[in-house]
Amino acid sequence: MFQKKKLFMILISLIILVGLIGFSVRERTNVTMVEKFIHDSVGWIQEIVNMPVSAVMTFSENIQDIRNVYEENQRLKSNLENLRQLEYKNQELSQEMEELEAILDKSETDFLQNFDAIQASVIARSKEQWFQQITINKGTDDGIQKNMAVITGQGMIGKVQTTSPFSSTVLLLNGFDNSNRISVNVDQGDSNQDMSGFILGYNEERELLELELNENDQQVEAGHMVFSSGLGGMFPKGLEIGEIQEVSEDQYDLAQVALVEPSADLEDVQHVMVIDRAADTVNTTTEEEEE
Repeated sequence: MFQKKKLFMILISLIILVGLIGFSVRERTNVTMVEKFIHDSVGWIQEIVNMPVSAVMTFSENIQDIRNVYEENQRLKSNLENLRQLEYKNQELSQEMEELEAILDKSETDFLQNFDAIQASVIARSKEQWFQQITINKGTDDGIQKNMAVITGQGMIGKVQTTSPFSSTVLLLNGFDNSNRISVNVDQGDSNQDMSGFILGYNEERELLELELNENDQQVEAGHMVFSSGLGGMFPKGLEIGEIQEVSEDQYDLAQVALVEPSADLEDVQHVMVIDRAADTVNTTTEEEEE
């Protein structure tokens, strides 16, 4: 009897379970209050659980996005810096090419055909006089001697001050003083009047060369070009020095003084030519002997 009763209760339970399943899966337009409560409770619990999970996932995604943006920003900065370096190097190479072309054109002129022009490159500037001296990579073994004129494609920049077998020091025009005078001529263009004077030094305040004319009544004006006269036996004749910017009387009204802007850029020099005047002397002597 006990076994039959147990079996009967199991059957009844199965019938009730099947009925409940059938009742729950059938299509209904309305649900019971119990089902509504259970659905709302489950949804509310899920919302509470999902809020911190969603916040953590969103925070993690934001951190990853920030990291990605930082890495991309670093790559862009690196690329920008490389681009700037390439641009700067390109400008240097372009400037160097222009300077070499100017020197080449200058060396092919009829004027320099009478001289031995020794090409050299600047390898250093003096620490004590940064804007007044440079060192070039040619010395006595290359034929460089003291007091030779040094020029670029734009004009004269100075003279050789000291020499060694493989390098030389050049004193720039802005380092000249009364002990380094340059005898010059002033070109008036169409005028045949010969005007002469001396470059006496450099006006640091105006950043211009100081020219004193030999005669006070000479008609010198701004825009006239100044060239080496060849007198004194140091520099050859005809080296372009600069352009007159201003003319005035000296403090005693005894002579005219002019300020001259150098034709060459004295602050940015990379390649130069050293002029050997001895070659002109030899050529002149040879021509006189042939005559």
